[in-house]
Amino acid sequence: MENLLAYYASPGPMTDPKDYGTLFAGLPSGVAALADVVQGLLLHIHWAERYGVTLSEERQQEVQIRPADQKLARILDLDDRPLTEARSLERKLVGNCRDFAVLLCAMLRYQSVPARARCGFGAYFMPGHYEDHWVCECWNADQARWIMVDAQLDAFQQEQLAIEFDPLDVPHDQFVTGGRAWQMCRAGEADPDKFGIFDMHGLWFVRDNLVRDFLSLNKVEILPWDGDWGFLNDEEDGEAEILDHLAVLTLAGDEALDEIRTMYEADSRFHLPYKEQ
Repeated sequence: MENLLAYYASPGPMTDPKDYGTLFAGLPSGVAALADVVQGLLLHIHWAERYGVTLSEERQQEVQIRPADQKLARILDLDDRPLTEARSLERKLVGNCRDFAVLLCAMLRYQSVPARARCGFGAYFMPGHYEDHWVCECWNADQARWIMVDAQLDAFQQEQLAIEFDPLDVPHDQFVTGGRAWQMCRAGEADPDKFGIFDMHGLWFVRDNLVRDFLSLNKVEILPWDGDWGFLNDEEDGEAEILDHLAVLTLAGDEALDEIRTMYEADSRFHLPYKEQ
């Protein structure tokens, strides 16, 4: 367990602040305080208009930024004040749910708090629908358990969505990981067409989020639309059985980390076709 916690308390390719690590030195400790900092830095691309912000095509491209260090560079380009000072809406970095999770994860790991991004589906955005979504899962040492945190849900979004749970401890029936969604659909417990975003939905979408969640457990948090390679491509013969096993591993608990790491390292279909940056 100590090795597992140490693994998730250190940065990966997407969460390493690199030369911008000094920006994290002045951050407050604690998940609640850090979630507030993240909300003061990021503007969700699909919520911008509801906040009264019209984004240019150029600003919308900021969602393509993968790693934390490049996010921090762009944040400073927009506003060079300390990260603890909330930006105006127009000066926030444009991102999506994955970016809220990754940036919070990067901050927690900098403070040696075990954390990992999780990819799956939120049940709290549309009634009867599982919306494509990411959260950050962090280790609560006092309670000796992993807690899912949705740093995207600021006060405005909580009001708009009528959220009745604590976003700093999201219930497992409200955020369904890719592995659990895969099992639900494969067992006929849920309709695959209820999982996705916009006009994209179905078992293929569930499969992709399962793979993204598996990669996140290996500290490789890819973009939500990265694909067309390896297991994020058209299904191959025998792939479903492998994915069934992946789902089991992602839900097996901390004792599965060794096999998760071994499986990732041994199968090139999980490896990115570009540099992890």
